[in-house]
Amino acid sequence: MMTDTALTVGLETFTHFEDRLQQMINQGSLTLMLSIGFRTGLFEVLGSVDAATCEEIAARAGLQTRYVEDWLTVMHTGGILEYDPLFQTYRLPLEQAALLLQRGGTHSYATSVQWVSLSGKLEDEIVSCFRAGGPLPADLLTQLQSQLLEDHSVSIMNGLFKHVLPIIPSLIMQLCEGSDVLELGCGSGQTLIELARTFPASRFVGYDSSAFLIDKARRSADDEQLENVTFIQRDLAEIHAIEAFDLIMAFDVLQDQSRPIRVLDQVFTALRPEGTFLMQDLARSRHREINLQHPLAALLYSISCLRSMAITEPDQSADSSRWCQEMALQTLEEIGFTAIDVHALPHDLVSDYLIARKPGSPAS
Repeated sequence: MMTDTALTVGLETFTHFEDRLQQMINQGSLTLMLSIGFRTGLFEVLGSVDAATCEEIAARAGLQTRYVEDWLTVMHTGGILEYDPLFQTYRLPLEQAALLLQRGGTHSYATSVQWVSLSGKLEDEIVSCFRAGGPLPADLLTQLQSQLLEDHSVSIMNGLFKHVLPIIPSLIMQLCEGSDVLELGCGSGQTLIELARTFPASRFVGYDSSAFLIDKARRSADDEQLENVTFIQRDLAEIHAIEAFDLIMAFDVLQDQSRPIRVLDQVFTALRPEGTFLMQDLARSRHREINLQHPLAALLYSISCLRSMAITEPDQSADSSRWCQEMALQTLEEIGFTAIDVHALPHDLVSDYLIARKPGSPAS
């Protein structure tokens, strides 16, 4: 028999959780609207003016006023924007602008919120995977991810040049002088095309398993008339190159592979002596208690779940299901890489950046 105290505690827990559910629903709706604000350029417009009316904001963004009005109301309700009822103007405070517009080298929250909307686009397919098993339909996730990256290509390139490349000593000088570079999982080629344009003395190759994305990358390179970049459709576990590259990059692709250990083994073989491997990976530990301390822990696990459904051959290897920072470091060391470093960079809260060097000789 339940006591009055137990009933009171139960009611308090019930009420508390109901409040949390209401907050989650509201925040989920706000997150979707944040994503729309990033993709339509509304935040960029708001960041460029002190205060403006709905009509002025819509005109600057080239959008429909009636929809912008609803969006602005959501942003004001969610505490993102300030509203002056006298002048009927909206304002993006400097503190919010610093985070939403990546000013001062802050994390790309634009990309983070769009992972939520990306998952929404895939909800029917995700439900099917839960019921019948994976994988997600071929190319669907990669195409959506590529679109997400293209929507923020400018901010991603800023992060690459400001934060990522400088963590490798003398790399920019080597690219200026001329190096051979391979990117695994190059998608539609945005990163390599920018690098090829910036460093004309270097030669760049991109591999991706998606025929759709490789075709798109080739068209973009042709439009730019770049002769120092090549795109090839290829399984990333079948690089088939021996000491051909000075630098190999893999941005956010290892966890998507059914055989990540084989991919890293192929990377080691394809690098020249003293060559460098640069890998961006989800900042996930094998220890749950460490992951739960992350400020975006729920997003971290959501991304991990989504990507596990994209693996086309999950039964061939257990590597992908166990993939984490500890396993990546252990594998790199066992394969033969040296000087392995892990970097957490301010523009990307959900990723680790690993640098590993191939020894110069067997005796190194």
